[in-house]
Amino acid sequence: MLSSAEFLYFFRAIEETLQLVAWIVFPVALFNIFKIVWMDYVVAYSGDSWISKFQWVMLEVIPPKDLERGPKIMESILVGITGVLTSPSIFDVWLNGFAFMDRFSLEFVGEEGTVHYYIRLQKKYRNLVEAQIYAQYPDAEIREVPDYTEKFPKVIPNKYWDVWGADFEFVSDNPIPIKTYDRFEEDITGTLIDPMAAMTEVLGTLSPGQHIWLQFILEPIPEGWFKEASQKELLAKLKKEPVAVKMSAWGHLWDVVKNIIPGILGEVSFASTAAKDLQPLEFRLTPKEKEVLKAVEDNLGKNMFNTKMRLLYLGRKENFDKSYIGTFIGSLKQFNDMNYNQVKPENVSKTYGSYLGKKKRLALRQRKIYNRYKKRNVDGVRIVFSTTEMATMFHFPDYSVKSPAVLRVSSKLGVAPPNLPVR
Repeated sequence: MLSSAEFLYFFRAIEETLQLVAWIVFPVALFNIFKIVWMDYVVAYSGDSWISKFQWVMLEVIPPKDLERGPKIMESILVGITGVLTSPSIFDVWLNGFAFMDRFSLEFVGEEGTVHYYIRLQKKYRNLVEAQIYAQYPDAEIREVPDYTEKFPKVIPNKYWDVWGADFEFVSDNPIPIKTYDRFEEDITGTLIDPMAAMTEVLGTLSPGQHIWLQFILEPIPEGWFKEASQKELLAKLKKEPVAVKMSAWGHLWDVVKNIIPGILGEVSFASTAAKDLQPLEFRLTPKEKEVLKAVEDNLGKNMFNTKMRLLYLGRKENFDKSYIGTFIGSLKQFNDMNYNQVKPENVSKTYGSYLGKKKRLALRQRKIYNRYKKRNVDGVRIVFSTTEMATMFHFPDYSVKSPAVLRVSSKLGVAPPNLPVR
């Protein structure tokens, strides 16, 4: 047992050691905390922050009456939107709070039996987006409108309103695509089956006091992201090639020790370093696996968006009908393919309460996701959509969609003749 003198000596040795290394250890340990606190300040609270200078506008797009163009045209618009990509300097990041790429929000809204298409964007990009839309849909109508979410109470649920909501996630890895518009063709005639038809029909059945909001918050991803190690690893798995396992420093140390000890205790045997010859790709993969691999490689060659996908159903308490949730999610399942990828509600964000304090926990989740929708918050799980995938899920319906719920331009807009006399 240590005597009191030995005990004091032990603690003095610890104190002296800390004095020697504190100037190295503590700054490193506290730097990560400082980064989080500082970035939170410059992004959200500093009067000169980058995010505080945003001016947002909400545009409603009313599609033409006899639209004959499919989702591929919407893909051209989305590719044009990716032109906002910038490369911030280190001063922009740390002094002005440049925390993310400029964002856009595409919102598909069912309001008591009518369907609306909204785009929320920064005011400085309004001309860019309008030009892209008019270039592809010259007969469309675009108008600035107030944010539709402001028409509702600040806090839901309350004694008049109820809400259900969830963020969405992928079932498989991000670059594996969902079912895209080029696979929505009829086998015999080759006619496109517009996937918006099922979604608009559900929204068209909403009764007074019922609303469904589907939100896509898009943040363009810089080109070349597919060169990252995670994407290369995914392609190697799909090709059934050997994948190098990442090992920590402790893992490397243990690997060395477990190879040295047998050499000390017994005879050393050297493993063969000759790599096994892989079969050609066409023999390693089944026809479906080849199809998936090709789809992933094609998808990686497109512009991408880091996307927050979120769904809300709001209703007056007297006619709040949860069957609409399953029906609308069912219409989203047409984009799923078991062999490719699927979107599904994320359990963490879903509005439910179980076991103790069920009602209070449910109300907390409901208030949280309702508030996140209104603020267009992107924290939490996000998915990566290519321009093709995004155009499949959000585009203006063609003439085959007959639902009266879809608002359309009643007449074509004309240009005034050039020889019109002007006073």
